[in-house]
Amino acid sequence: MFRNYLILPVLALLLVASCSRTQISSEGDITLATPERMSKAAINEFVLQQLQQKQVFKWETASVDLVWSAISWGNDIAAIGYQPAGFSNIEDKMHEIDITTPAWRNVRQDLIDFVLHETQKYFPNDNITEEKLLMGHPVEEVLPNFNILIKHPAIVEALRNRTDVRYVEPMNYTMEEVADRSDSGCDVTPNYNIPSADYTTTSPAVKIPWNFHLLNIPTAWSTSQGNNIGVCLIDTGTSPNQPKLGSQFASGQSTGRYISRYGTYVSSWWWWASPDGPDDDCGHGTQMAGLISAPRASGGSSVGVAYKADLIAYRATGDVIVNSSNEKNGVKDALVAAGNRSDVKIISMSIGDVFYSSTVADGIFYAYNKGKLIFAAAGTSLSWTSWWGVIFPANMSQTVAVTGVKEGFPLVRCNTCHDGSEVDFIVPMQRRNDDSRTSLTLAMSGDVPAYVGGSSAATATTAGIAALVWATNPGQSRTQILNRLKNAASIYPGRDGNFGWGIIDAQYAVTH
Repeated sequence: MFRNYLILPVLALLLVASCSRTQISSEGDITLATPERMSKAAINEFVLQQLQQKQVFKWETASVDLVWSAISWGNDIAAIGYQPAGFSNIEDKMHEIDITTPAWRNVRQDLIDFVLHETQKYFPNDNITEEKLLMGHPVEEVLPNFNILIKHPAIVEALRNRTDVRYVEPMNYTMEEVADRSDSGCDVTPNYNIPSADYTTTSPAVKIPWNFHLLNIPTAWSTSQGNNIGVCLIDTGTSPNQPKLGSQFASGQSTGRYISRYGTYVSSWWWWASPDGPDDDCGHGTQMAGLISAPRASGGSSVGVAYKADLIAYRATGDVIVNSSNEKNGVKDALVAAGNRSDVKIISMSIGDVFYSSTVADGIFYAYNKGKLIFAAAGTSLSWTSWWGVIFPANMSQTVAVTGVKEGFPLVRCNTCHDGSEVDFIVPMQRRNDDSRTSLTLAMSGDVPAYVGGSSAATATTAGIAALVWATNPGQSRTQILNRLKNAASIYPGRDGNFGWGIIDAQYAVTH
């Protein structure tokens, strides 16, 4: 899922105290000078130190100068989360807030006016307007946050000191000094030479991935196939060229269900641009959709875990790393949309980032408070970056974190999988002695399967198992379903420090 960061040598931490320029305000007063921003190497050094110490990075732990510098490196785009002064427990109330009411509108407009006034003060010759600061984008009408340009560290400091501001964060900062790759990213290739040991065949000529048997998924199908349960996939979309996720989705033994495809991700930076649409041009979302609910149909393709479940797929990102402002907003919007859908019970997110994003977290709170069971990938990287631990949003208490392990015992994580105390479940999805042989799923087109691994595959597989379980009693709550999954896990009632409750026995889960 999560492409690793190949850390290059980090430059020594250097805080530059010199000033770039001094402005004179329209009142004739000399304003504070704008300091030089910190180097990306210095910012990254701090981030990595925090990750080593705390296993999670939040911008609130950083200094004003560092936060502003990261905002500056990210095209000045910041996120502001707000609330009326004195409002409390917002995480638990996110789904109940009506930000169109005067109390919330007034706070938002006051913050916009404040940033506008301060920006005009520091940059009187730049013809700053509210529309420019908001980049022409419409202001959020569901969640209490918005994006705005912040051009001076004093503005960050003042905002952080206000009781009506929940957070001020960079929206567009990326660690460009690192190289990324993943065994389950955007490189999807059909495999025409799959060993016969990596699948079994069942009617009507579909391939069951080898690892499904280690979870007792085929046995569970005699009890449940996920009927009438909606699984929402928030990822890179689904391929329009894969008929198993289109015209053939409800074919074979998978009739009587539907797939709905949407797009919340905007790839363009033009303010008037609309979401790109539902089509996957990466491949990752198509693979995850195949694992969750590929149909049990003819043609020789691989079958999904819940082959009678409904699939609601959102293209919310361009790739598997949620690190740009457009991706964070796309994921947030998809979470709100999924939260508001009565046909969605489960959300699967095989995406994430090393940075905690409060914008995305607001969406998580919203969907969680609506009763959705949210699965998130623990992270996929090279084994020597294992100290990175579980990534965001899998490290949130509102999500169920999943990672992959190799087949057999003792338990060993897959060669690219993160583990840690936040992991709840694991899925065997990699051969013990051959890292290239992972699970099987749909490719971008055709019936020839592709290999897929990492914590991404483990997450989508677990989301499918949850659909099987929920279909046996649709009236049960999220907590009841999660408890059934725990009770069917190999380590429960114990809990391992790296592998959570262990491997789910799907057959046991659907019958108990």
